[in-house]
Amino acid sequence: MHFFEYQDHQLHCEGVPVEAIAEKVGTPFYLYSYHTLVRHFTVFDKAFDGIPHLVCYSAKANSNLALLRLFVNLGGGVDIVSGGELYRALQAGADPQKIVFSGVGKRPDEIEYGLRAGILMFNVESSQELQALDEVAGRIGKKASISIRVNPDIDPKTHPYISTGLKQNKFGIDILRAPMAYRMATQLPNLKIVGIDCHIGSQLIEVEPVIEALRKLKRLVEDLRKEGIEIRYLDLGGGLGITYEDEEPPHPTDYAASILEEIKGFGCTLILEPGRVIVGNAGILVSKVLYMKENEEKQFVIVDAGMNDLVRPSYYGSYHQILPVKEEAREEIVADVVGPICESSDFLAKGRRMPKVKPGELIAVMSAGAYGFSMSTNYNSRPRVAEVMVRDDQMYVIRRREGYEDLIRGEEIPEFLL
Repeated sequence: MHFFEYQDHQLHCEGVPVEAIAEKVGTPFYLYSYHTLVRHFTVFDKAFDGIPHLVCYSAKANSNLALLRLFVNLGGGVDIVSGGELYRALQAGADPQKIVFSGVGKRPDEIEYGLRAGILMFNVESSQELQALDEVAGRIGKKASISIRVNPDIDPKTHPYISTGLKQNKFGIDILRAPMAYRMATQLPNLKIVGIDCHIGSQLIEVEPVIEALRKLKRLVEDLRKEGIEIRYLDLGGGLGITYEDEEPPHPTDYAASILEEIKGFGCTLILEPGRVIVGNAGILVSKVLYMKENEEKQFVIVDAGMNDLVRPSYYGSYHQILPVKEEAREEIVADVVGPICESSDFLAKGRRMPKVKPGELIAVMSAGAYGFSMSTNYNSRPRVAEVMVRDDQMYVIRRREGYEDLIRGEEIPEFLL
């Protein structure tokens, strides 16, 4: 459920016409619905009401400070994968004891930052990382709380680029080697084992792979407990998918019910790291049609948003529904919707059957709240776009559009070139 709908033949975000926002901030821009974000987070959180749990929103999906603060205000924590995301989480007011630090390549300075901030735990992905954590913690007189990310070799049945739980993926420690890693951690004086972690992939549309992974984790935890290694937190990661086109992912309540049945009486606090399922359908990318063009084989709709703004179609071949902001009876065409970037891979849709639009019109690229702005770049020296949030009948610019001066901030021409 989201709050983007046509009213009087104009697409609205909650109570505000999209066209009115475009007149104020220009195009392209990302647009988020406050009430959709609240609804999605609350539904997910309440689905796990029966057990001790913590919802740590996955910042990589969309790390805007306003969104982070919204989830913090709802009682959520944050799943981070960099020092920069830790900085954002803290700036947004997150409780450090609700922050989990994941990722395969944590630098010593990022580890130190997390230790000094007092985060809940580090999800460790290699034996060398265990040693690095121990060394940094010892140097600054801290104890590092850790869980080990276990790779269960489960096929998540998703796009190979966002699969993370197979043997050939770079993430985690093989489940057969995990006991050895835990034993190693017990011998390192500056580490404290508190949990176990697993994340098998993103845009999951079936719950069965998650349950299969959970069963493997349960057996491992039981074996660890027999060795006197206590596990307090069971981190199942995130990855629950959304509907972009015709996918039918499980509803959060059904997803939760399957998990709760499996871990009944297990004696762990469950940590969940949703991202896409919270923000994906809560945001759209609004763009303006610049030109129409056709040749003997194709029609092109050329718009002012490109792969630098939304890379998912170019990178993953992802589908995003594209709607005209003005609703009216239209002829249908088959066209490529392309942007201004000097790459043949710059497209938002290929061979798309869609309503015929004309130059100057606005289009909405739907389901763009996750991995949209957070993956955007300045490629072709294009300023990054504005981000706007609507609550009821009010709009708020939560990130101003970059200007040309922002493109060269931090750059210097050395004296010998002057």
